[in-house]
Amino acid sequence: MAEGSTKVVLAALGGNLAIAITKFVASALTGSAAMFSEAIHSVVDSGNQVLLLYGIRRARRPPTPQHPFGHGREVYFWSFVVAVLLFGIGAGLSIYDGWQALGHPEPVENPWVNFAVLGFAVLFEGFSWLVALREFRRTQGGLGILSAVHRSKNPSVFVVLFEDTAALIGLLLAGGGLIVGEMTGNPVWDAYASIAIGVVLAVVAAMLAYESKGLLIGESADRRIVDGIRRIVGEEARVKRPLDVLTMHMGPDDVLLNLSVEFQDSLNARDVEDAVCALETRIRRDYPIIRRIFVEAESLRARRNRQAAEEQAGDGQAGGGPVKGGGFDGPAQVPAQ
Repeated sequence: MAEGSTKVVLAALGGNLAIAITKFVASALTGSAAMFSEAIHSVVDSGNQVLLLYGIRRARRPPTPQHPFGHGREVYFWSFVVAVLLFGIGAGLSIYDGWQALGHPEPVENPWVNFAVLGFAVLFEGFSWLVALREFRRTQGGLGILSAVHRSKNPSVFVVLFEDTAALIGLLLAGGGLIVGEMTGNPVWDAYASIAIGVVLAVVAAMLAYESKGLLIGESADRRIVDGIRRIVGEEARVKRPLDVLTMHMGPDDVLLNLSVEFQDSLNARDVEDAVCALETRIRRDYPIIRRIFVEAESLRARRNRQAAEEQAGDGQAGGGPVKGGGFDGPAQVPAQ
């Protein structure tokens, strides 16, 4: 797991803890429902960052007999938990508190306290947001934010980015509710702001849950990596044609590769072993993110027969035998962790 991910989460955690305390104090002094919602939001965000740090730590554990591919995908699980908590606690309590305030609106006392707290909160959240955005841009290049989030396999960074974005929007909504309430003398606008903050949190939580679910189920490597691997295999003279290039992220920086390859008919076992070693060496050199490579020797005719059998059976479990070092009885090589 990249150290940048931990830095982003720690920066967000420190900022949210400081902001949460000041928001609760301001809410107690002024009675603002929107400020109370914002305080809850900051507490939920702090708890979420603790869970993300826990997930990052767990994901670094080495493989075990029970988990031979390591624990990298555990960070995906905790990211999904964060999305659920953000929706259930953050959005739920904010909407509920706003709804209660609608029924019994009370004027906000000492509004200048809220404005001062909101100003400091914008500074803290803005700093955390810039740290997350800088790390996100560094890893995702020049893509747009939404496209980069969809392609990103590191939820610990885009979860913080989304949370901080929701926090900044929530601060603007809280400030807007307070300003309109002061201008009109109607405290109901503070309640409306609280409900709007809850809706923002619900939308962000749904987006995070959607992205985390895809990673948790299992996503392939970036299309550019898959195309590059296919090109490498196609340039190997001892390979007649690449049949399947199947990848799956086992963690943000850990990709499993399964190659189905048709070798030249004239090759013996030693030639196949040499070809497999050459492919592994070049793939690992060009794409260090590929941690495990399994090579499956299969003819095009056998592949078609297998696909027909899979379609007929409907279970997709049939497959050819993998290769180990040129033999036909096991995986090509599993690198040391």
